[in-house]
Amino acid sequence: MTGLQPSTDPIVVDIYKMAVEMADRVSARRATSNAFFLTAQTTLVAVFGIAMPSLDKASLFVVVAIAGAGITLSASWWLQLRSYRDLNTAKFAVINSMEDRLPARIFAEEWEILKQDPIKKWRPRYAELGAIERTVPWIFACIYLLFVAGRIDG
Repeated sequence: MTGLQPSTDPIVVDIYKMAVEMADRVSARRATSNAFFLTAQTTLVAVFGIAMPSLDKASLFVVVAIAGAGITLSASWWLQLRSYRDLNTAKFAVINSMEDRLPARIFAEEWEILKQDPIKKWRPRYAELGAIERTVPWIFACIYLLFVAGRIDG
Protein backbone atom coordinates (compact mmCIF):
# COMPACT_ATOMS: atom_id res chain seq x y z
CA MET A 1 0.00 0.00 0.00
CA THR A 2 1.11 3.55 -0.62
CA GLY A 3 -0.01 4.85 2.76
CA LEU A 4 -3.42 5.85 1.47
CA GLN A 5 -6.44 4.44 3.20
CA PRO A 6 -8.69 2.24 1.06
CA SER A 7 -11.57 4.28 -0.28
CA THR A 8 -14.96 3.72 -1.74
CA ASP A 9 -15.02 7.24 -3.13
CA PRO A 10 -17.44 7.00 -6.08
CA ILE A 11 -15.15 9.12 -8.26
CA VAL A 12 -12.21 6.76 -7.67
CA VAL A 13 -14.43 3.76 -8.30
CA ASP A 14 -15.78 5.27 -11.54
CA ILE A 15 -12.27 6.08 -12.78
CA TYR A 16 -11.19 2.54 -11.88
CA LYS A 17 -14.14 1.09 -13.83
CA MET A 18 -13.22 3.24 -16.82
CA ALA A 19 -9.57 2.12 -16.67
CA VAL A 20 -10.61 -1.54 -16.54
CA GLU A 21 -13.02 -1.02 -19.46
CA MET A 22 -10.29 0.67 -21.51
CA ALA A 23 -7.92 -2.25 -20.84
CA ASP A 24 -10.64 -4.66 -21.92
CA ARG A 25 -11.17 -2.69 -25.14
CA VAL A 26 -7.45 -2.85 -25.94
CA SER A 27 -7.60 -6.63 -25.51
CA ALA A 28 -10.65 -6.82 -27.80
CA ARG A 29 -8.88 -4.71 -30.46
CA ARG A 30 -5.85 -6.97 -30.17
CA ALA A 31 -8.02 -10.04 -30.72
CA THR A 32 -9.63 -8.45 -33.80
CA SER A 33 -6.20 -7.50 -35.13
CA ASN A 34 -4.94 -11.05 -34.56
CA ALA A 35 -7.91 -12.45 -36.47
CA PHE A 36 -7.17 -10.12 -39.39
CA PHE A 37 -3.47 -10.99 -39.55
CA LEU A 38 -4.10 -14.71 -39.11
CA THR A 39 -6.65 -14.68 -41.94
CA ALA A 40 -4.36 -12.68 -44.22
CA GLN A 41 -1.36 -14.87 -43.47
CA THR A 42 -3.25 -18.14 -43.85
CA THR A 43 -4.72 -16.98 -47.16
CA LEU A 44 -1.34 -15.82 -48.48
CA VAL A 45 0.38 -19.07 -47.45
CA ALA A 46 -2.41 -21.16 -49.02
CA VAL A 47 -2.35 -19.24 -52.30
CA PHE A 48 1.44 -19.27 -52.32
CA GLY A 49 1.54 -23.00 -51.61
CA ILE A 50 -1.01 -23.80 -54.33
CA ALA A 51 0.72 -21.59 -56.91
CA MET A 52 4.26 -22.69 -56.05
CA PRO A 53 4.36 -25.84 -58.21
CA SER A 54 3.27 -23.90 -61.30
CA LEU A 55 5.97 -21.23 -60.89
CA ASP A 56 9.02 -21.95 -63.01
CA LYS A 57 12.63 -21.07 -62.27
CA ALA A 58 12.30 -17.72 -64.03
CA SER A 59 9.70 -16.65 -61.49
CA LEU A 60 12.10 -16.64 -58.53
CA PHE A 61 11.52 -12.88 -58.35
CA VAL A 62 7.77 -13.48 -57.88
CA VAL A 63 8.43 -16.02 -55.13
CA VAL A 64 10.81 -13.65 -53.33
CA ALA A 65 8.37 -10.74 -53.72
CA ILE A 66 5.45 -12.71 -52.28
CA ALA A 67 7.62 -14.10 -49.48
CA GLY A 68 8.87 -10.57 -48.78
CA ALA A 69 5.30 -9.35 -48.51
CA GLY A 70 4.48 -12.19 -46.13
CA ILE A 71 7.54 -11.52 -44.00
CA THR A 72 6.67 -7.81 -43.91
CA LEU A 73 3.14 -8.74 -42.83
CA SER A 74 4.64 -10.98 -40.11
CA ALA A 75 6.89 -8.19 -38.85
CA SER A 76 3.99 -5.73 -38.83
CA TRP A 77 1.87 -8.20 -36.87
CA TRP A 78 4.65 -8.77 -34.33
CA LEU A 79 5.25 -5.04 -33.89
CA GLN A 80 1.55 -4.42 -33.39
CA LEU A 81 1.37 -7.19 -30.78
CA ARG A 82 4.35 -5.65 -29.00
CA SER A 83 2.61 -2.27 -29.05
CA TYR A 84 -0.57 -3.76 -27.57
CA ARG A 85 1.52 -5.45 -24.87
CA ASP A 86 3.23 -2.16 -23.97
CA LEU A 87 -0.12 -0.38 -23.87
CA ASN A 88 -1.71 -3.03 -21.64
CA THR A 89 1.36 -3.09 -19.38
CA ALA A 90 0.92 0.65 -18.79
CA LYS A 91 -2.84 0.32 -18.32
CA PHE A 92 -2.46 -2.45 -15.74
CA ALA A 93 0.25 -0.50 -13.91
CA VAL A 94 -2.30 2.30 -13.51
CA ILE A 95 -5.08 -0.14 -12.55
CA ASN A 96 -2.85 -1.86 -9.97
CA SER A 97 -1.84 1.53 -8.58
CA MET A 98 -5.50 2.55 -8.28
CA GLU A 99 -6.27 -0.69 -6.46
CA ASP A 100 -4.11 0.57 -3.59
CA ARG A 101 -6.91 3.08 -2.97
CA LEU A 102 -9.70 0.52 -3.16
CA PRO A 103 -10.87 -2.09 -0.63
CA ALA A 104 -10.00 -4.95 -3.02
CA ARG A 105 -6.99 -5.53 -5.30
CA ILE A 106 -8.57 -7.86 -7.87
CA PHE A 107 -6.00 -7.64 -10.68
CA ALA A 108 -2.94 -7.48 -8.43
CA GLU A 109 -4.11 -10.54 -6.47
CA GLU A 110 -4.95 -12.41 -9.68
CA TRP A 111 -1.42 -11.81 -10.93
CA GLU A 112 0.05 -13.05 -7.63
CA ILE A 113 -1.99 -16.25 -7.95
CA LEU A 114 -0.79 -16.75 -11.53
CA LYS A 115 2.82 -16.35 -10.41
CA GLN A 116 2.23 -19.27 -8.00
CA ASP A 117 1.80 -21.48 -11.06
CA PRO A 118 1.32 -25.11 -9.92
CA ILE A 119 2.64 -26.42 -13.26
CA LYS A 120 6.18 -25.16 -12.68
CA LYS A 121 7.43 -28.72 -12.94
CA TRP A 122 7.59 -28.41 -16.73
CA ARG A 123 7.73 -24.66 -17.32
CA PRO A 124 9.53 -21.90 -15.44
CA ARG A 125 6.60 -19.47 -15.13
CA TYR A 126 3.06 -18.68 -16.17
CA ALA A 127 2.92 -18.58 -19.98
CA GLU A 128 1.24 -15.32 -20.84
CA LEU A 129 -0.96 -15.31 -23.92
CA GLY A 130 0.99 -12.32 -25.27
CA ALA A 131 4.25 -14.25 -25.17
CA ILE A 132 2.68 -17.18 -27.00
CA GLU A 133 0.86 -15.11 -29.62
CA ARG A 134 4.00 -13.14 -30.50
CA THR A 135 5.66 -16.35 -31.77
CA VAL A 136 2.98 -16.95 -34.42
CA PRO A 137 4.11 -14.15 -36.79
CA TRP A 138 7.64 -15.56 -36.73
CA ILE A 139 6.34 -19.02 -37.57
CA PHE A 140 4.72 -17.53 -40.68
CA ALA A 141 7.95 -15.68 -41.53
CA CYS A 142 9.80 -19.00 -41.36
CA ILE A 143 7.24 -20.60 -43.68
CA TYR A 144 7.93 -17.87 -46.26
CA LEU A 145 11.67 -18.38 -45.92
CA LEU A 146 11.15 -22.12 -46.49
CA PHE A 147 9.15 -21.35 -49.63
CA VAL A 148 12.04 -19.27 -50.97
CA ALA A 149 14.62 -21.89 -49.97
CA GLY A 150 12.53 -24.59 -51.64
CA ARG A 151 12.35 -22.56 -54.85
CA ILE A 152 16.09 -21.90 -54.87
CA ASP A 153 16.94 -25.58 -54.26
CA GLY A 154 14.19 -26.88 -56.53
